[in-house]
Amino acid sequence: MSRINQCHSIADLRAAALARMPSVLFDYIEGSAEDEITARWNREAFSNYSFLPRTLRDVSTVNLSTTVQGINIDIPVMSAPTGMTRMFHHEGELAVAKASHRAGTAYTLSSVATTSIEDIAKATKGPLFFQVYVWHNRKMVNDFMQRCRKMNYDGIMLAVDLAAFGKRERDLRHGHGHAARLKWNLARSAIIKPAWLYHYLTQAKWRMANMLEHLPHGALVDKVLETVNEQFNPSVTWEDARDLMKSWGGKFILKGIQCKEDAILAAEMGASGIVISNHGGRQLDGAPATLDLLPEIVDVVGKDIEVLIDGGISRGSDVIKALALGAKACLIGRAYMYGLGAGGEKGVSRCYDILREEMVRVMQLIGCSDIHELGPHYLRKRIP
Repeated sequence: MSRINQCHSIADLRAAALARMPSVLFDYIEGSAEDEITARWNREAFSNYSFLPRTLRDVSTVNLSTTVQGINIDIPVMSAPTGMTRMFHHEGELAVAKASHRAGTAYTLSSVATTSIEDIAKATKGPLFFQVYVWHNRKMVNDFMQRCRKMNYDGIMLAVDLAAFGKRERDLRHGHGHAARLKWNLARSAIIKPAWLYHYLTQAKWRMANMLEHLPHGALVDKVLETVNEQFNPSVTWEDARDLMKSWGGKFILKGIQCKEDAILAAEMGASGIVISNHGGRQLDGAPATLDLLPEIVDVVGKDIEVLIDGGISRGSDVIKALALGAKACLIGRAYMYGLGAGGEKGVSRCYDILREEMVRVMQLIGCSDIHELGPHYLRKRIP
């Protein structure tokens, strides 16, 4: 039996990824901003709810399928965008997209991916979203959207929570953003990870695959990362978001909503969806847990716009709790990245298999056969 098949939880995949990956890169996945309080709150928020099981109900079959942005998906979990994914495993974004589509769900490609818009679309035929930022170079952003339109991507996801970079202290200690120091630290931590090191030395170099025509040095990650970081624009406003939505003309999701007031503005501007997200705790440490925000946001905009959520999801039970509180579906990032780091495409598939099995089991044990029947009546808020 392979190591991946012996993983029975996301925590097992995390341990397998830690064993295979250089610590410099594992910490990039694992780490969050400053004291990592928000990342911890994201996880802990799920434990603040207990289930209220119903018994003697026919749960011989369980329906996990739903629609997001008019797209049918087999499970209420989607793949969030993650940057420079080939750093963590040589199969990179292609592995995540293929595994996501095999699981019957959607994949979101990041602007700072190491695989191109075109290569992802050609390699797999499932639903695709593309995540963008409102960068200083609007020509580059418009180029992304034109290419997505040509390759029939299903929607655009605008990240709205990067007015400044969070202070990710693990990354600072390792030298991220300083090419020479990062290269030295990576070499030192990779020497004891032979499988990862072999593929690093024998596979194509990491490039910002969607920016080859816009960046110098062939868009090599270790030469242009600081140039890319300079593109983030702290002056972005709601008007910029409206302009981008109008330019795209299709499904348009705002990712990074963290209060009900902004959720209302997103609905009023005509966005088709929002993701309640604090970037996995990687931006503002001290931002509230996303699950804590979910009920009040659903209460004010749940009938006007699709509400998705990410942050801290590591169990199928977490997904069921989020759906019961009104989310249409959840996005995962770290969970599938652990799978990727542990075993490439097989590891990502194992991540989705684990979550699916856990969701079905939880639904049976709470006496609910269809996720569309979930609601707050299946939960009780625990009082500390």
